[in-house]
Amino acid sequence: MTDTDRLPEIPAETLSAAQAAAAAAFRAERGVPVFGPFVPLLRSPDLMLCASRMGLYLRYGSALPLRISEFVILIVARLWSQQVEWQIHHPIALKAGVAPEAAQALAEGRRPDTMSAEEALAYAFSTELQHNRAVSDATYAAVVAQFGEQGAIDLTGINGYYALLAMTMNVARTALPEDGPPPLPPLVR
Repeated sequence: MTDTDRLPEIPAETLSAAQAAAAAAFRAERGVPVFGPFVPLLRSPDLMLCASRMGLYLRYGSALPLRISEFVILIVARLWSQQVEWQIHHPIALKAGVAPEAAQALAEGRRPDTMSAEEALAYAFSTELQHNRAVSDATYAAVVAQFGEQGAIDLTGINGYYALLAMTMNVARTALPEDGPPPLPPLVR
């Protein structure tokens, strides 16, 4: 296997009518052209639009504070070793209030030593869900006490959505921007 991008940007002149319409709808909703994980997803235009709309809700409309959402996105990006997702969200997470030391620990595959109570809950929930494919009663109860039932579901949605994007880009081998920071180191398993 090589690192060649399997599903690069589709030249505008070769887009199907459905792909062109989806790309136009994406631009209208987000104000930017198709980018990152949406490039490979454009091969399935309806899926791309549904994923985009879900992402808009999870990023900007969920019951969770943006700092927690972005912290969880970094957790998922690291667990899936998804370089593009990490590069997109790392600066957003820092701007939203995630401590640089916490982000660095995640990049290194470690549990951050210093986290807020909310971050510690999000970390426990997300790592249990991603590793165990379930969440313990104690962790679930703590998350509901902190964020409510909607928060627990939105936290689940963020984990699932960003895992979908990570899987998509890992399958597509979505290329890193050439002017970005160095890639994440490999995780020791």
